[in-house]
Amino acid sequence: MNKKMHIDTQCVLEYDGKSFSQPHVLPIYATSSFVMESFEHGEAVFTGQKQGQVYGRYGNPTVDEVASKIAALESHGMEKQAFGLMTSSGMSAISTLLQSLLHQGDAILTQEDLYGGTTELFKSVFPAMGIRTFFTDLKDTSAIKQLVEKNPEIKVLYFETPSNPTCSCLDIKKLAEFARTNGLLSVVDNTFCTPMIQQPLQSGVDFVIHSTTKYLNGHGNSIAGVIVGKDEANKPAIWKTLKLMGGTCNPFDAWLVHIGMKTLGLRMEKHSHNAMALATFLENHPKVLKVNYVGLKSHESYEIASSQMRLPGGMLSFEVGGGYESAKKCINHLSLAKYAPTLGDVNTLVLHPRTSSHLNVDPSVSEKNGITQGLIRVSVGIESADDILQDFENALNKI
Repeated sequence: MNKKMHIDTQCVLEYDGKSFSQPHVLPIYATSSFVMESFEHGEAVFTGQKQGQVYGRYGNPTVDEVASKIAALESHGMEKQAFGLMTSSGMSAISTLLQSLLHQGDAILTQEDLYGGTTELFKSVFPAMGIRTFFTDLKDTSAIKQLVEKNPEIKVLYFETPSNPTCSCLDIKKLAEFARTNGLLSVVDNTFCTPMIQQPLQSGVDFVIHSTTKYLNGHGNSIAGVIVGKDEANKPAIWKTLKLMGGTCNPFDAWLVHIGMKTLGLRMEKHSHNAMALATFLENHPKVLKVNYVGLKSHESYEIASSQMRLPGGMLSFEVGGGYESAKKCINHLSLAKYAPTLGDVNTLVLHPRTSSHLNVDPSVSEKNGITQGLIRVSVGIESADDILQDFENALNKI
């Protein structure tokens, strides 16, 4: 420090960052920009000749490190590591990726039983950009083949498995192979499972997206998303869209995801154990008409789920007799489980899809796909299984 420097100038100066040992935990780089070593260094970084951070919207050490970690988890066991880019939310991950892959006149092929927000994006926002979406049953191989042959504008096959909220599963390898054979790029929403349960890239999928808000963070204190791709050649176009659209993740939310992921393996095992216990209880309850959980042999997707998922996961849904009024009464009498429009937290959470996540989906489409007025979605937490079961038993007895 220059002793001749004025005191008000000293107040403004930053530390040089050279006096600290290696931190045990990833730091939060709470800075909007980064200092260039020289004019030449700045020019090299901006033109892509050298790697480095220049401005928070372009990249941040905390954000980039967490994105790389998630990509490493998704590509674990593969010869080549995938790349990752964090976004401001799960929806930002979906919109950023698809806007970078598609142009005016292109189209998406997807399933009808999607998360409501994704459906609304595809139906309400993308058409204004000249991007069309074809919704169909992706289990019907002949139908999707005919659609692609008749509509060459289809460029992307987008799907989620298990689906939200009925937990219907799709054969990832079969769909990835179909996409590859027909010149389509494949995208899978892996939010429900995380790479601890399934790794779509290993099955041939091109891209995986997550709402990291959910299981990857696991504690309900961060909103962010991530795009993971197996081919580095696709990264520049996605990164360009991300930085120019401004949907980048902030370092604090990324750091919270980083801390949450430290217990991801333990949490997914406990979520799955508790969900299996609750699903079994619900399946045998006289006031429950149907239980959607891939760990149950009665579920239509049990076989395919068993073949591509290491654990059945923490998500389920169930339908009570009496429809809307019974669902409302059941939810209002839950005590331990909380009504909240999210999932993947350590706490048990419930949601009524028809009046929340799928509110703006055509009711006939919802009914067709089992999203009825009596359906309740449950994100099973890591509390004691006995306490969770007691809570649902008490609530169901009030119907």
